[in-house]
Amino acid sequence: MNNILMLFLVVPILSAALLALNFILAPSNPDEAKISAYECGYNVIPGQTRGTFHIHFFLVSLLFLIFDLEILLLYPIAVTLYQVSTFGLSAALIFFIVLTVGFVLEIGSGAIKLTPLDVKGTLN
Repeated sequence: MNNILMLFLVVPILSAALLALNFILAPSNPDEAKISAYECGYNVIPGQTRGTFHIHFFLVSLLFLIFDLEILLLYPIAVTLYQVSTFGLSAALIFFIVLTVGFVLEIGSGAIKLTPLDVKGTLN
């Protein structure tokens, strides 16, 4: 038997066996909180250590992902620029222009408001 056929036979059987073992051996004690629909956010209870999470941090992480992907796509173009010549350069320039225009439109429409945080971590 070759390796691919063995893979297609063993993996489904192993995953079904492990899933069945989980259903048999896992404790099941649902309460109202576990079976209720998940809603994001929560009410802050005074004296608790957790606080509200500002959306500003989420926006910063999205910007980081956008620019991280841009750098990730820039590296192969920089390495193979001699092989792809002007066609690759023009495709890369079009990609970066579209990305930059989208970023400028997001800031211009107010979707991303870069407001500074004070020392305590609250919005000014």
